[in-house]
Amino acid sequence: MSEPVIHTDKLTKRFGGFVAVDALSLTISGGEIFGFLGANGAGKTTAIRMLTGLLAPTSGKATVAGFDLYSGSEGVKRNIGYMSQRFSLYEDLTVRENIRFFAGIYGLTNQAIKEKSRQLLDSLKLVAVADTRLASLPLGWKQKLAFSVAILHEPKIVFLDEPTGGVDPVTRRRFWDMIYEASKQGLTIFVTTHYMDEAEYCDRLCIMVDGKVAALDRPDAMKRTFGVESMNEVFIQLARSKKTE
Repeated sequence: MSEPVIHTDKLTKRFGGFVAVDALSLTISGGEIFGFLGANGAGKTTAIRMLTGLLAPTSGKATVAGFDLYSGSEGVKRNIGYMSQRFSLYEDLTVRENIRFFAGIYGLTNQAIKEKSRQLLDSLKLVAVADTRLASLPLGWKQKLAFSVAILHEPKIVFLDEPTGGVDPVTRRRFWDMIYEASKQGLTIFVTTHYMDEAEYCDRLCIMVDGKVAALDRPDAMKRTFGVESMNEVFIQLARSKKTE
C-alpha cells in the first residue's frame, strides 16, 4: 500500500448551528479510484471544497498531497487537478487556447506549455481541430479534453465532480477507460457520481448521509454487508434509513 495521498481525521465544517460535514475520516492511497457518493445535501460538495483548499475546516485534521490543509493550502492547490460536470473549459476559446490558458494557470513555463500542448493534441487526436472553438466540438471530445487539461500539470490527485453528468452511456464508458489508465500511472482519482453503475468501477466507495460517513468499503464488500446485488440497492437502503431516523 502506497503512502496516503489524502488523510483526514474527524474533518468537520459547521455553518452556524448546521454541521455540513461531521467528523470525516478517510485515508486514500496513491493510484486509488475513490468514489464519493451521497444525495444532494449530504455534504459532498463541502467536503471537496475543504479538500481542495477552497474552504477552511471548522475542526479536525487533514493532509492532501502531503500538505497540511490548514498551513499548506497553496501547496495543496498546486498538486491537485479538478474537473466539474461542466468540464471547466471555455466554449468561446479554441482547443489550443484552452490548453494554453489552463497550463498557464497551473504555472507551467512557456516551453512546457508548448511541449504539453503538442503532446496532448497528438494523444487525443485533436490536431486537426486544434484551432476550432470548443463550442462546436462533440460532447465526448470536450470531456476527454477537460480531463486531460485537469491533469496537465501532473498532479498527485484529481477531483472529478460528477464529470459524466448528462453524457450518454458509451461516452461515459470511454471516459472511465481514461480514468483507469490515469490510475495505472499512479494518479489518485477522487470522483463523485450519481450513476450507481459507475460506483461499481471504483476501488473503494464512501457514501455520505447527513454529513456523516454512512458506509465506507469496496463495492463488492459493501454489497455483501447490505445483502444486495447492486450499489443502487445499497444506496436505496441508506436513503430509507435516513428517512426513518
